[in-house]
Amino acid sequence: MYTLKKSLGQHFLRDENMVLKIVAALQERPFQQLLEVGPGGGALTKHLIYLPGVAFKAIELDEEKIRFLENTWPEIKGKLIHQSILDADQPFEGKFTVVGNFPYNISSQILFKILEWKEDVEGMLGMFQKEVAQRIASKPGSKVYGILSVLVQAFFEVEYLFEVHEQCFTPPPKVKSAVIRLTPKAEPLQIHNEKQFFLLVKTAFNQRRKTLRNAVRNLFDEETLKKPVFDKRAEQLSVADFVELGFMMRGGEGQKVKGKKAIGKEAKGKEAKRQRVKG
Repeated sequence: MYTLKKSLGQHFLRDENMVLKIVAALQERPFQQLLEVGPGGGALTKHLIYLPGVAFKAIELDEEKIRFLENTWPEIKGKLIHQSILDADQPFEGKFTVVGNFPYNISSQILFKILEWKEDVEGMLGMFQKEVAQRIASKPGSKVYGILSVLVQAFFEVEYLFEVHEQCFTPPPKVKSAVIRLTPKAEPLQIHNEKQFFLLVKTAFNQRRKTLRNAVRNLFDEETLKKPVFDKRAEQLSVADFVELGFMMRGGEGQKVKGKKAIGKEAKGKEAKRQRVKG
């Protein structure tokens, strides 16, 4: 057997009906290469390793869980990556799908990793803290619409699939959970400069109570700031609006900007204050 480690936020799925529901949802989209993030006690893994015609890998930080998985399902040997997903290189050549009951304390960072791999990620089905899942799927005007909403939706279509009750886990967490699906946009948005786009979104939402004119003043010239769009606040802009603003930013390719790591750190800071859960 194995022990549950609070330091890693380990709360594992135990409801087999919910496990089968997640696996069924995963198979609604075709894929040939699959990465499971955080297999833990193998609730999903025991089904995923037997999917026909699928090259499977799983990434797990906890050495004890690695041993448990290999002892319980010997056929998984050679398919496990003993590493944090945040430090991992891309696990496959070519297109692949990501699935997991993600460690909630780093789920925002996992999303930024998926954005890093976005050229080859053909889909993601993931379990998140309900509040985070709602944030990812939210639309302009919502109180939870923010950095994650815009950056994920700039590259992926988001589907909020279903919610998962606390009693589906061992031990039960103090928060509800939800499963979402990401699918690459059929018609990708034309983003002028990704690093500047990330900086724009981060800067706008870090001062979300201010109008854009005040929040992002340092990123645009004075003439551009006269446009009516700068009378709005960040949560009032659509993803397309942010993309359009990206073409107006000053500095061009030569402007020194903070990239994804800075944003991921900011998102982690907010999420670390919440319940830490892993499945």
